[in-house]
Amino acid sequence: MSKQRSSALLGAAFLMATSAIGPGFLTQTTVFTQQLAAAFGFVILISVLLDIGAQLNMWRILTVTDKRAQDLANELLPGLGYFLAALIVLGGLAFNIGNIAGCGMGMQVLSGLDTTYGALLSGGIALFVFWLKEAGKALDHFARWLGILMVLLTLYVAVSSHPPLGAALQQSIWPSVIDTKTIVTLVGGTVGGYISFAGAHRLLDAGISGPSHVRYVNKSAVSGIVITGVMRTLLFLAALGVVTQGALLDSSNPPASVFRFAAGEVGYRFFGIVMWSAAITSVVGAAYTSVSFLKTFHPFIALNERWFISFFIVFSTLVFILVGQPVKLLIMAGALNGLILPVALAVVLLAATRKRLMNGYRHPVWMQAAGWLVVVVMGWLSGVTIWKWLGF
Repeated sequence: MSKQRSSALLGAAFLMATSAIGPGFLTQTTVFTQQLAAAFGFVILISVLLDIGAQLNMWRILTVTDKRAQDLANELLPGLGYFLAALIVLGGLAFNIGNIAGCGMGMQVLSGLDTTYGALLSGGIALFVFWLKEAGKALDHFARWLGILMVLLTLYVAVSSHPPLGAALQQSIWPSVIDTKTIVTLVGGTVGGYISFAGAHRLLDAGISGPSHVRYVNKSAVSGIVITGVMRTLLFLAALGVVTQGALLDSSNPPASVFRFAAGEVGYRFFGIVMWSAAITSVVGAAYTSVSFLKTFHPFIALNERWFISFFIVFSTLVFILVGQPVKLLIMAGALNGLILPVALAVVLLAATRKRLMNGYRHPVWMQAAGWLVVVVMGWLSGVTIWKWLGF
């Protein structure tokens, strides 16, 4: 394995992870910790297991077939790929408006700059990454280093908040309450919608495909989930420590309250860095992956990929400036992406049963079973969530 390909594998893991770790991720984790306290640890554990089941199947099947998800879906059933692409792009756009909002919020905390100007400046930085000569390599490094920075700063805040580790561990295994909506939202926010395809499509762009790379693809996929799991756990512990001390979080910006209560003004500045890093990497990830679902439909899109990515970023920025992005919409975006996951995963798993699509590769039965288990569980939980939303 060459150094360049090793870098691409690590970059794909961080691209997937940082795409998931956005403003919605920070908001969801804090709000749900406030609601469920230590029992939220169980939700994290279940969501990580479901995430791994989804990711391993997605990444492995796509890289083995050397086909992006939309092309595989179209070969399975003509027109299905266009439907899947529409779902992914719309979900990615919804998330990206929230990501731009997070950029503005992070900039405001760090510099006092108005959120509108912070969003505009961040949009410009995201555009700069894609217009560099070696955009792929820049994308890998950008996601990797900002991802590491987020984890380290959140670790500091988690330690500062002095969380009840015993209660967290006990409730993670035997919870006092189980909330299906939070599981759907967390899984949707971690591997739902465009996020589950971000790393796999990046590997295909880097030329990593075929059965010979399965072992490396597995490692990259699991690494991405582990990174998000570590970040989610650290943020959960930080919030738990603050909540158990009786602190009241600001409903307009719950994660900022956690960082400030746990580590004072230094913690608040750290929040600004974490929020901006989470948001800008998610802007980049959402734009890249969403356009990757369109570029194989017509040569014009492939030839002008950077322009389409740029339009995606600019459009998201303008929508935020004109409309805004409240906290509730960030949480709903994760839940909606959770509804997309069982559909997208089912399509990929069905494709894996078609010999003409798999180039002689036989997908392990145990992985298919794990994948279908995720489809059934997420489909059922999503149905329950919709039922509750409708007020039944």
